Amino acid sequence: MLVLLLAIALGVTLGLLTSVSVPVELLTYLGVAVLAAMDSSLGGIRAALEQTFHDRAFAFGFLTNTLMAAFIVFIGERIGVRELYLAAVVAFGMRIFDNLSQVRRLLFQRWRWE
Repeated sequence: MLVLLLAIALGVTLGLLTSVSVPVELLTYLGVAVLAAMDSSLGGIRAALEQTFHDRAFAFGFLTNTLMAAFIVFIGERIGVRELYLAAVVAFGMRIFDNLSQVRRLLFQRWRWE
């Protein structure tokens, strides 16, 4: 868990210290990909707390969630329904909040705060 927190801190620090510009055309892809990554990360934390974490399953889920999110945006643009990305936003948003509530519940149980 400590390694995960250090990795997050390092990633956020590098992101704040570097100036990377993203073309406007790719902003929707980036936003949905970030949501997919957040969903996978919280799912990994949840699995670690439940002691069911498997690194290969996490890596595969992280990759497939991100690719599927980008694919949904791509298909939406191709068929002329640019708002199709909202389906991914809603789905990942719901999963993020569900995983977050489960992580909170597991931490409360572990620390005996219930």
